[in-house]
Amino acid sequence: MCTRLLTFSLLSLLAGSGIAADEDFRLLFPDDGPPKGWTVREWNDLTKKVDAPWTVKDGILQTGSRRGTWLVSDKEYGDFILEVEIKLTEKGNSGIALRAPMYGDPAFDGMELQVADFRYNTQAKDSELTGGIYRAIAPSKQVYKPTEWNKFRVELKGVHLKVTLNGEVIQDVDLDKYDQPVKRHDNSNAPPVKDRPRRGHIGFQHLSRDGPVMIRGARIKVLE
Repeated sequence: MCTRLLTFSLLSLLAGSGIAADEDFRLLFPDDGPPKGWTVREWNDLTKKVDAPWTVKDGILQTGSRRGTWLVSDKEYGDFILEVEIKLTEKGNSGIALRAPMYGDPAFDGMELQVADFRYNTQAKDSELTGGIYRAIAPSKQVYKPTEWNKFRVELKGVHLKVTLNGEVIQDVDLDKYDQPVKRHDNSNAPPVKDRPRRGHIGFQHLSRDGPVMIRGARIKVLE
């Protein structure tokens, strides 16, 4: 598909999804094929590259067949607005990495905005459900729509985090107030949210058990 036609398709997707046009936003995945400026890495250790291609087709990013990966930006971001739509399967599990360093697990060494179907883990705590900063900050409400497109808007400015999901604000917090350590998967302590990086990489996770993660309309506005 030619670049002009793909750009038109992406703009049509944005219009159809209700995401307003704004020339200050930059599309993250403007071209079909493997995303340029991104690397696939191990889900719990970003130092490890993985041969499990993600690809864009007709404006929709889909994960590779290998479960347990992150698609991570080569570029770092500090303050920004990120808008994206994500669609999961019935036992889908994804996440959005925010200000992650290129090492360790974004959920504990940066921040992970959790995106998961309720059926993936029926014992999940509130902070492990969609809209939570994983294991650290629970969302104020659950407005996730199973197996449908879910519209996220993430605003990060200094210590302020605001997340809007499907038109409803679910996070509006001062990160400096979260001063308690968080337990990693091996039960060791991760840094409290207030001590995590103020600048880092963004990324998207594939940890679903029964199918791909689908992503469309991803775009970013840098506030720095």
